[in-house]
Amino acid sequence: MKLYCDPISTTSRPVLMFIAEQGLDVEIVKVDLMAGGHQDPEYLALNPNGIVPFLVDGDFHLGESAAILKYLAIRSHSTAYPEHLRAQMKVDEVVSWLSTQFHEYFCVMVCYPALGVPHGMAPQQHQELMAYGREHAPRWLKVLDQHMLADQPYLCGERVSIADYLGLSFVLLGGLVSFDFSPYPNIEAWIARMQARPSYVPTYAAFDTMVAFARGQQQAA
Repeated sequence: MKLYCDPISTTSRPVLMFIAEQGLDVEIVKVDLMAGGHQDPEYLALNPNGIVPFLVDGDFHLGESAAILKYLAIRSHSTAYPEHLRAQMKVDEVVSWLSTQFHEYFCVMVCYPALGVPHGMAPQQHQELMAYGREHAPRWLKVLDQHMLADQPYLCGERVSIADYLGLSFVLLGGLVSFDFSPYPNIEAWIARMQARPSYVPTYAAFDTMVAFARGQQQAA
């Protein structure tokens, strides 16, 4: 198997962390996003979407982080995606919630504008988008803190699931804008729990360096 990805990619890191933690035999092929590698003709011929991550397992090709996580978990018989139907559906529910409500209000509106995303918007528009996101994201952060993580260590129960790998990458984007998670103690505890896992450091090294740089720039401004 091959995974085309970039550790700087928010959606690549969950898959990379899962692969590292499970010790899966997957060849990592870096697609350098900063150098425009995702738009290289060779890569586009493989994945016309021109995004990462992208999994190749023989003649089977699969995109989208959540789908890749599920495929790898099922294939490796990992408890990160449970066997029982109802438990599976609860994991799917959280993955969908993270990919819609949470991603839209926290990632797209609060965090990405600090990187100039969406592209083509004026700086003032980015600031307005971030302000709107900071006003409305707490609704979803409270759900995450006071309901999903109120009485359990991980998003779907006592064991880590693929939802935790995906959710961690989304939540940690807050570091790019020095987001204050102190009003959300259950989220902070969950972050610490995930960061203590041995797969965290090798997976997030490049991202943590980027966060440190962004914070330095904000302090110097």
